[in-house]
Amino acid sequence: MKHFWAIVILALILSCSSDTSNRNPYLQEVRFRFELNLNLPLYNNLQNIGNPVYVGNNGVGTRGAFVINAGSSFMAWEASCPNHVPNECSTMTIDGQNAVCSCEGYTYNLFTGQQLDRPDDGNRYYDLLFYRATQSGNVVIISN
Repeated sequence: MKHFWAIVILALILSCSSDTSNRNPYLQEVRFRFELNLNLPLYNNLQNIGNPVYVGNNGVGTRGAFVINAGSSFMAWEASCPNHVPNECSTMTIDGQNAVCSCEGYTYNLFTGQQLDRPDDGNRYYDLLFYRATQSGNVVIISN
């Protein structure tokens, strides 16, 4: 019986992984919670599907967040470009239903968070950092 438990414990230890390969090394995981009242004119665009808004309030993510009405739900993403350390040009801008980084010109889809123009140079590139977005009545809560 001792050998059985020793094998089980050894299997558990070996199955644990500290692989952080999916972790973005450029962006910190910032904890926050912010409510967007859809009745306010500032967030009125979120009433329609496909209209994103930028939320640049202090304490929201690293450089703010983009929120988009995806039809059946809301999506929220970090507004700092995920492919370099935050700096003076890393806060992205909205271009239709995409976010564009002014540093390199990288473009990201605000429905999926995927980088649309990923270079084929062998380097690792990251998609947008996702934040939770839940709706309760006329309030959308974004958080991490």
